[in-house]
Amino acid sequence: MIVFAQLSDTHLDGGQPRADRARAVMASLARGRAPLDAVLVTGDIADHGLPSEYEQARSVLTAPWPVLFCPGNHDERAAFRRVLLGSEGVLPINQVHRMPGVVIAACDSTIPGRDDGYLSDETLAWLDAELGVDPVTPAFVVLHHQPVPLHTEASDVIRLSGEDRLAAVIDRHPQVVAVLCGH
Repeated sequence: MIVFAQLSDTHLDGGQPRADRARAVMASLARGRAPLDAVLVTGDIADHGLPSEYEQARSVLTAPWPVLFCPGNHDERAAFRRVLLGSEGVLPINQVHRMPGVVIAACDSTIPGRDDGYLSDETLAWLDAELGVDPVTPAFVVLHHQPVPLHTEASDVIRLSGEDRLAAVIDRHPQVVAVLCGH
């Protein structure tokens, strides 16, 4: 059995209150009854996308298990990639994590400069290919923007558009057991 926790929208801003809250969550997870296989952080890690906010995230969101990050609309790709992933570039930040018994495909649904989300053709092709590598192992698709309306104005106006395109990819891969989102 795979056990993971999902966090989202930490909005770390360099200040103490949000950092203290995130530290408390991580400490609570560490004290849990079952060890975790991973923690998924599904976007809006930083509040303004500043490198210093990602430095804070790197020090606060630590654990004895993998912590996997996916960007959200408050995140800035270049700083996110440089500080949290140790690489350069601004292309969509898509990552696959293969662990015993599970595949986690983290998709970048951000549109730079906007609050709503969209999966580019490049990201959907990447997701389709990664899910095709192993058609048996259960897979989770992770992104920041929810692909369905929640019937709350605050979240529905910034949800994923083009959700039918994502659904078409998932329909080809029956091993996908869930789509996990932020907000």
